Amino acid sequence: MQRDTPFAGDQQDQLQTVSASEPDVAAERPRRRGRARSKGAGAAAISPVLSARGGQMSFLSPDAQQDIHEAALHLLEDTGLAEAPAEAVSLVEASGGWVSDTGRLCFPRALVETVLAALPRAVTLYGRRDDAELQLGGSNAYVGTGGASPSFLDIDSHEYRPATLVDLYQAARVVDRLDHIHFFSRPVAISGFEDALDIDLHTAWACLSGTAKHVMVSASTPESVDAIAALVYDVAGSEAAFRAAPFISLNINHAVPPMRFDSAAARVLIRAAECGIPAMVNTFGQLGASSPVTIAGCVAQTTAETLAGMVLVHLAAPDGTAIFGPRPMVTDLRTGAMSGGGGEQAKLTAAAMSMAQFYGLPNSTIAGATDSKVPDAQSGYEKCLTVTLALQAGADIITQAAGAQASLMGASLEAYIIDNDMLGSILSAHTAIDVSPETLNLTAMQAAITGAGHFLGEAETLARMNSDFLYPQIGDRRSIAEWQDAGGLTVWDRAHEQVRAILDAPPADVIASSTTDRI
Repeated sequence: MQRDTPFAGDQQDQLQTVSASEPDVAAERPRRRGRARSKGAGAAAISPVLSARGGQMSFLSPDAQQDIHEAALHLLEDTGLAEAPAEAVSLVEASGGWVSDTGRLCFPRALVETVLAALPRAVTLYGRRDDAELQLGGSNAYVGTGGASPSFLDIDSHEYRPATLVDLYQAARVVDRLDHIHFFSRPVAISGFEDALDIDLHTAWACLSGTAKHVMVSASTPESVDAIAALVYDVAGSEAAFRAAPFISLNINHAVPPMRFDSAAARVLIRAAECGIPAMVNTFGQLGASSPVTIAGCVAQTTAETLAGMVLVHLAAPDGTAIFGPRPMVTDLRTGAMSGGGGEQAKLTAAAMSMAQFYGLPNSTIAGATDSKVPDAQSGYEKCLTVTLALQAGADIITQAAGAQASLMGASLEAYIIDNDMLGSILSAHTAIDVSPETLNLTAMQAAITGAGHFLGEAETLARMNSDFLYPQIGDRRSIAEWQDAGGLTVWDRAHEQVRAILDAPPADVIASSTTDRI
């Protein structure tokens, strides 16, 4: 580590302001009148949905996928990317690429195809507990946070203000307690620091201190990558231990569309590969602004830019972990601002994920980037639409699926709680349907039909009440009378109560105190 302590002075003091009380996070719910709620003797506890199966729908035909692939290869070879750093130029030129007369780094078709054939089709990202693994590839789907938002919805004033280090740490603590948010990608860009290395290192430490789930952060420079690497090697116990089970990855936007490198970010991408830190190879263009206004053209350009980053990682470290991360976003052409919640965004993301399925690569994308400023009805329908289509199109990792508001400009703790319920329902809807002699069970079906005339008293009904159904944490299914008698709380009210309960409880020891003291 290059600094004496990741948290210093007032920032460290703020992070220690937690209460010693430990209330039960899941508040007791009033009993429903007139409806049986007994789980029965020996019934198993309701299991949280940990993952779901995506990729059931294709939003591009095979011919369309091939056409977009050919267009991407054409862009990489004939147009190339401008502003490539010297490190990228050296790697690509040594593998058959060249710099054009106009100074653009060009990637020959043969090089791209060779790298595509060599990239792994399955990748595991780890947390620091057994249930936090993300097994990418195939059709597994995982959802989490993200956004790097500059503003935070204050839990006391309910007004937006600049995000702080404490907000980031508290967000990590909240997410650590939520079953249907699988990983913690940095949701806010913290204020209060002048030095980029300080920001990057404090961000990584706050995330790792708040949750044992897989963490995703950013690095501004290769020097920040080295500092973060030193930190995670120390937390893991050794460099070898981290490389064997990496529990942090870097979100790296290596390109500035259209078809330019971000020179610093491209160097970060290369250094991350060398350090054994998995890289989310992200490209974030805006349809109609920095990318063509047609979905086909936008996806072709985004695919080319993303493939350029994948090639850099592979050339820098053939055993490096690179996650294919196209993130095309829609522009509201009336204002020029990003708009992440509409149907066009859902369709655009689905098309980008169809290309990830075409290549068979472990992948990630953005969905859930609502334009609503608070967790309201607009927030709910926009998030549900975009996350569902991304999952159906085959996204392995969906960032910004929880907590992000205001077109990624804000974040809310209450939104994490509400979105956790939403994501649980989405994931539950995408689990496999078991059709077998046991689930058809014609003998039992006929006995119930000709006997009691209903299935409520069947032993299997009681057993599956706990195994086959996911019940909301804060969604309210009581009658109108029961809800009114209990105070008529909204989903926002209940989410706020749960946030308070989590933050008032002692923080979990996700990093051993001896490791914290040493670092």
